[in-house]
Amino acid sequence: MQSQTTEFYQAGFIRQHCRDILGFYDPRVIDPAGGYFQNYYDDGSLFAPGFRQLVSSTRLIVNYARASRELAGHDDPLLAEPLLAEKYRAYARHGLQYLEHCHFQRDSQTYAWTLQGHQVQSNTQQAYGYAFVLLAYAHVQLAAVADVSSQLQQTWDLLEQRFWQPEYGLYADELSSDGVLSSYRGQNANMHLCEAMLAAYQATRQSRYLQRAQLLAHNITGRQAALSGGQVWEHYTPQFQLDLEYNKNDPKNLYRPWGFQPGHQTEWAKLLLQLHRLAPDPALVSRAAELFDRAFALAWDHEHGGLVYGYDLNGQWCDDDKYFWVQAESMAAAALLFQTTAEPKYLAQYNQLWAYCWAHFVDHQHGAWFRVLGRQNQKLSNEKSSAGAKCDYHTLCACLDVLTGF
Repeated sequence: MQSQTTEFYQAGFIRQHCRDILGFYDPRVIDPAGGYFQNYYDDGSLFAPGFRQLVSSTRLIVNYARASRELAGHDDPLLAEPLLAEKYRAYARHGLQYLEHCHFQRDSQTYAWTLQGHQVQSNTQQAYGYAFVLLAYAHVQLAAVADVSSQLQQTWDLLEQRFWQPEYGLYADELSSDGVLSSYRGQNANMHLCEAMLAAYQATRQSRYLQRAQLLAHNITGRQAALSGGQVWEHYTPQFQLDLEYNKNDPKNLYRPWGFQPGHQTEWAKLLLQLHRLAPDPALVSRAAELFDRAFALAWDHEHGGLVYGYDLNGQWCDDDKYFWVQAESMAAAALLFQTTAEPKYLAQYNQLWAYCWAHFVDHQHGAWFRVLGRQNQKLSNEKSSAGAKCDYHTLCACLDVLTGF
């Protein structure tokens, strides 16, 4: 077990941890009948093997496409692993075929939100899901898994037609199966669309993707955050005004919890720094630091460690559970802040987060990370991964994001 926290900020450690994460999924993730199995108990045994959700289907494609390029297909010949890179490309290609032949409904040009037994269960159209479709295509293109340039164009077009609201410079969230736009507006889909646009720009070098990422980042972390004291609120009215009542009695909602999400403040900090790397702007760096610093100060549990899930308008915790993705995204944001500013406090916070996660979230017996813990770091479930909730995309990609700065 890791003993010195300073070792967490080493490329060798991070690369090995990425292999350990994938080592949990590699022997059991492929469904020979198509797509990926998405529901696992802690020991790797399956439950609900026939249930699939679009976000997990696409995130697993991202995991394997990125691993083939950034973990196995390394620029340094001494670190490159050609056989492993090809294996991961094949895994990504397997998921891509399922996305295009099962999730995608050709007649209606829609993406099934959930599938059961490879058949459509829900055909609600979610901008959040389209964000990961775009992200998956971008990483498939970057990793030379397949030429999906036409699919990138198609996804952009569908987003423009179905969700883009130019009068607000943001995307709407949800279309019912009969094409009616929901009144709900949120920041989460826009955040992940910003992430996807950055990847699409890197895959194509088409300026529209970078410009859209810049616009989304400005409108959410600037204009919208100004409505709620400088932090990013989750929920909005159809006119993108604050909706402070939405899910107020449901702070643990999987996709739309009430309250400020510290993990989303730090995830935005990471995205702003990645945007800065592609289009340098000192204002992005200072805004990233503001978002990260405030979230860390309010959400860090000084008694039991880790960052809590949510707090209210006054900074009082409304959900003190600890979620894997909050720690992972915050760890990546701390590393990128250190890489960008060279301020030692960010390296210290990166190590602080890693030491906590190494002690409580990393499953040293079976591999990968646990999903959610109570405030005192007790396990709340034996479900390590489940469709739509976790496939270790956040943990693996956070580590790969840190590696890009070495």
